[in-house]
Amino acid sequence: MRKLILLCGLIFASSAASAAEIRNVITDSVQLTVNGSATQSTRLGSSYNVSGTNVKVTEFGGISAGTAGTAMTITDGDYEINTDGQAFTYSESGIVGDSLITTQAVDSTTGNVLTHNTYGDLTTTTGGTKGTLAGTLTPTGVPTITAGGQGTTGIGQRTITLSVFD
Repeated sequence: MRKLILLCGLIFASSAASAAEIRNVITDSVQLTVNGSATQSTRLGSSYNVSGTNVKVTEFGGISAGTAGTAMTITDGDYEINTDGQAFTYSESGIVGDSLITTQAVDSTTGNVLTHNTYGDLTTTTGGTKGTLAGTLTPTGVPTITAGGQGTTGIGQRTITLSVFD
C-alpha cells in the first residue's frame, strides 16, 4: 500500500500545470465617412377621368403628349345633358404629369449634381463636407474622433482581448 501511495504521489508531482498559451491582442481602428449627394425622383404620370349619368359626349377631352422639355396639356371635353329635365351627375378631372427633362448639370470639381430633375416626387440629400472631420490612433490610448461638417460620421474603436489556456 505504501508503494502505491508513493507511486501516485510521484505521478501527481511530475505533471505540474503549465500554461499552453497566453495571448494578448489590442486592435485600434478609426472609420471616417463623408456622404455624397443623392437624389431620388419619381415621375408623376398624367391622368384624365370623366364620369357621369344622363350626360352625352359631344367632343372627347384628353391629354396631349408633350415632347422633351415641354409639358403635356389637358383638353376639356364638351358634354350635354342627354335627357332634358332629368337628374344628371358629371365629374371631370385631370392631372398633368411631369414633362420629360433630359439633362442634369454636374459640378466637374466636386461631382455634386447642381440641378435635379424635379419630378412629382423628389427627395434630395445634400453632399457632406469634411470640415474638421479627423481621427487619431495612439499606441497607448483610445482612438479620438473630431466632429466634421454635415453628412459625416466618425467611429473610433479599441478592442482588447486576453486569452489564457486557449
